[in-house]
Amino acid sequence: MHEFLKVTRNGQILEIVIDRPKANTLDAPLSRVMSQLFADFRDDPTLRVAILTGAGAKFYCAGWDLNAVAEGEEYLEDFGEGGFAGFPEMKDLYKPVICAVNGLAVGAGFEMLLRADFVIAAEHAEFYLPEVRIGVAPDVATFMLPKLLPRQKAMEMLMLGRRQSAAELARYGLINEVVPAEQLMERARAVAAELLKAAPLSLAAIKEAVHLTETLSFAESYAALRSRAWPAFMRMLDSSDAQEGAKAFVAKREPDWTGK
Repeated sequence: MHEFLKVTRNGQILEIVIDRPKANTLDAPLSRVMSQLFADFRDDPTLRVAILTGAGAKFYCAGWDLNAVAEGEEYLEDFGEGGFAGFPEMKDLYKPVICAVNGLAVGAGFEMLLRADFVIAAEHAEFYLPEVRIGVAPDVATFMLPKLLPRQKAMEMLMLGRRQSAAELARYGLINEVVPAEQLMERARAVAAELLKAAPLSLAAIKEAVHLTETLSFAESYAALRSRAWPAFMRMLDSSDAQEGAKAFVAKREPDWTGK
């Protein structure tokens, strides 16, 4: 794979560890490798959930490698199909991605979390956006934080770059759970195991609908659904799994999902 990535298949769960001393930063070439990794995850029917974390206890990901920036890597560089870190911009990645934050999430290392499906953080993890101190501006966070938070809180995070604790971000709903550091991966795997109980086509339909309705009104969303414009949603509705769920419920047994 890559010297700075540790990749493990745990049954239907793909675990990815960023291991790039000293701060788990990413440059464009490494991000493109991660994009291919997430594309392979997307296209592999035997994999259903991904967990992304960082090596060590200090850094989850300190964002964009400033050494690469100093050497000429550009802000709008080609970071691969999925954008920085491989998954945030991958439009058809309709499988759950869990980020297990084991330490500092800085700049783009924080921003990627805004595009994850679940974020579980160690108690000591901290988050901040230092871009204004180095002459640039966040992109993903600038797009998303004002939609997710009260405007003034979003501007505080974007413009002041103050460190936020995991507990603070959990209060604002940006983190699902905060756990002791030694329980982080155990909890992430437990969430992944719960996701494996769900019908895979149902999860894909949810991610597709969330993505495609981000800029639509309620009426426009229903119009798109009724026009059968959402492929993953239609596959779910027309699947044998949709029948299996009802049959399993009536028979009082666990469903046997086939993804078909």
